[in-house]
Amino acid sequence: MNETTYSSARPGRGASVPAGAGLAARLARPEPLLCPGVYDAFSALLAEQAGFEALYLSGASIAYTKLGRSDIGLTTFTEVCDTLAHITERVGTPVIVDADTGFGNALNTQRTVAGLERAGAAMIQLEDQGFPKRCGHLDGKTVVPIAEMQGKLRAALDARRSADTLVLARTDALAVEGWDAAMDRAEAYLACGVDALFIEALRTPEQLAKAAQQFAGRVPLLANMVEGGKTPITPADELGRLGFRIVIFPGGTVRALAHAMQGYFASLRAHQTTEPWRSSMLNFDGLNAVIGTPELLARGRRYEG
Repeated sequence: MNETTYSSARPGRGASVPAGAGLAARLARPEPLLCPGVYDAFSALLAEQAGFEALYLSGASIAYTKLGRSDIGLTTFTEVCDTLAHITERVGTPVIVDADTGFGNALNTQRTVAGLERAGAAMIQLEDQGFPKRCGHLDGKTVVPIAEMQGKLRAALDARRSADTLVLARTDALAVEGWDAAMDRAEAYLACGVDALFIEALRTPEQLAKAAQQFAGRVPLLANMVEGGKTPITPADELGRLGFRIVIFPGGTVRALAHAMQGYFASLRAHQTTEPWRSSMLNFDGLNAVIGTPELLARGRRYEG
């Protein structure tokens, strides 16, 4: 959609600008790229206004917010693609999108990559879990054979129309097959020509350091920070010193939102009014300022007869 005719205060990306333009160059810089998790256009807008350079659209967060369900493979390609399209229409910040397993075999993966690229993905993440897949920090995962995942990654690389659309390969093998197998899988996926690697659920500071030692000098490496998950929460600058180039906090946004909303709803029910929460809320005009209502109305007046 043409940003000059629709978008409000902070325009989304124009159709002529590649979604991932500049992301590869940014990942070549030594400081890590810190990406908050987002789940819709509103959360993406707030994250962009906070000054983040890239965003992470988590499949788990879509399951949490759109379905009110756990991250156990219930989310579909269509739901992810539609959510991404709403986000990229509203904001110009590059989005790394979690495409789970590609939602099927190699041909499904090609459809997934093509659709997410059209919807504005800057980087598309694909993982080697079997189905039904689940959050990488839940127990009971399975993984597909290495050759099958390599085929899906080659299919993904063939399906993209622009080299600016980056492909991120994730392995969940550490929890299933152990350290050596996870490293072997990461090497095999890197050999396919992917643009970045993600070794899920590293358990200790020592494992974080060992993974970075093996891969960080060769390809951008992603670290996943999940509050209460398998990996120790580590500040992005410290992970950057180890060699990680992307640090995501994918579900923290929804966890913070859930905590705040529990307090808000409890207060409203107890007090029958929002007055006790007024200092913790935006008022009507404040919210409209955030989402650009005055600018949007002014643009609409240009077309009035």
